[in-house]
Amino acid sequence: MNPATPPTRRWPAPAKLNLFLHIVGRRPDGYHVLQTVFQFLDVGDVIGLTVRDDGLIRRVTPVAGVAEDADLTVRAARCLQAATEASLGADIAVEKRLPMGAGLGGGSSDAATVLVALNRLWNLGCTEDRLAELGLTLGADVPVFVRGRAAWAEGVGEQLTPVDLPEPWYVVLVPPCHVSTAEIFGAPELTRNAPPLTIAAFLSGSGSNLCEAVVRRRYPEVGAALDWLNGHAPARMSGTGAAVFAPCADEAAARRLAALAPTVWRAFAAKGRNRSPLHAMLRSEE
Repeated sequence: MNPATPPTRRWPAPAKLNLFLHIVGRRPDGYHVLQTVFQFLDVGDVIGLTVRDDGLIRRVTPVAGVAEDADLTVRAARCLQAATEASLGADIAVEKRLPMGAGLGGGSSDAATVLVALNRLWNLGCTEDRLAELGLTLGADVPVFVRGRAAWAEGVGEQLTPVDLPEPWYVVLVPPCHVSTAEIFGAPELTRNAPPLTIAAFLSGSGSNLCEAVVRRRYPEVGAALDWLNGHAPARMSGTGAAVFAPCADEAAARRLAALAPTVWRAFAAKGRNRSPLHAMLRSEE
């Protein structure tokens, strides 16, 4: 490293919601064929990146329960470095604000932020398509965070069509449990042959989260949160859980409802965003 301490830049890694989730089939390799809509929130993790000139990539902050080599931020940096033969490295500081196992996309968003930010910091010039391709090797949700636009998603979640959605305030509840996506997708009672939905049908109000029934049976804490929130507004689960959410009339209503939630759950208000806060920041610097 140079004697002078290089600057550390902080980058947002926003949360997402799945506004609905249908499983319409299964591929020969076992992966489920999905339909969903992703929308970002104005809350999320924060990734600090410090460029190193010795090529070393390391995580400088511990993440509970996640070994450094298994951390998606480290894997993303190493993936980008290997794919581009980049000579620079990075120190990665992960400020976890989003709970893990909540269906809010924290790990995938962190990985995408590392790909997008290091592409700029290392002056690599990779296209968005190339970064999304690399992101898909890390996880099915990574490409939507790389592209940074609210999207209708199909396939395993990587076939993305940008959509313009209302941007309501949401209240989000996170029960104190970690839902295993692999467990839910492996459940024998999961509906895997839902009729395909169209974008127009979704925008007209169709669609649900077909994983909710499975999660309710296996994780009663999530069912309790859904029941409570449904008593105040139409509630839905994000992804395979555990987070549940409901749109509200405005910021004040969302904050009031979050304040009413039983303290056993983490509750917060957040604004829906069709453009990722990461990409909004990048655009402001152009």
